[in-house]
Amino acid sequence: MLTEQITDEMKQAMKAGDKLRLGAIRMLRAALKDKEIELGSALSEEDVIAVVGRMIKQRKDAANQYSEAGRDDLAAKELEEVRVYEAYMPAQLSGEEVRVIVCEAVASSGAEGMRDMGKVMGVIRPKLQGKADMGMVSALVKQQLQG
Repeated sequence: MLTEQITDEMKQAMKAGDKLRLGAIRMLRAALKDKEIELGSALSEEDVIAVVGRMIKQRKDAANQYSEAGRDDLAAKELEEVRVYEAYMPAQLSGEEVRVIVCEAVASSGAEGMRDMGKVMGVIRPKLQGKADMGMVSALVKQQLQG
């Protein structure tokens, strides 16, 4: 399971003295523990992937803010942490694969306009969660429904 892999890699980072990787993994484990407490049960693989995805998004946002503030050193640190977290995510689909899934979902859901976006996203989310940037997916759905 993914949580076991994360724990094993934390031990490896400790032994190797890799402080950046160790810190990133510790933050991830803390976020996973928080989610487990929130749910009141053990996390499923999907829950773990969702937490990792949220951590990646937070780090990318922080890196952008640091870059805008002229703190490229801190932005680089955040992006290094993103690379650590990305190792735990499933393989990302290409833009073309996502576009095909979006087109199929719009057709299969019978969506006719923007008011049906929630219906389309409901069909797409289980297929693409953790495998594609949902912001990009949302933009593609809007484009399909408006076009």
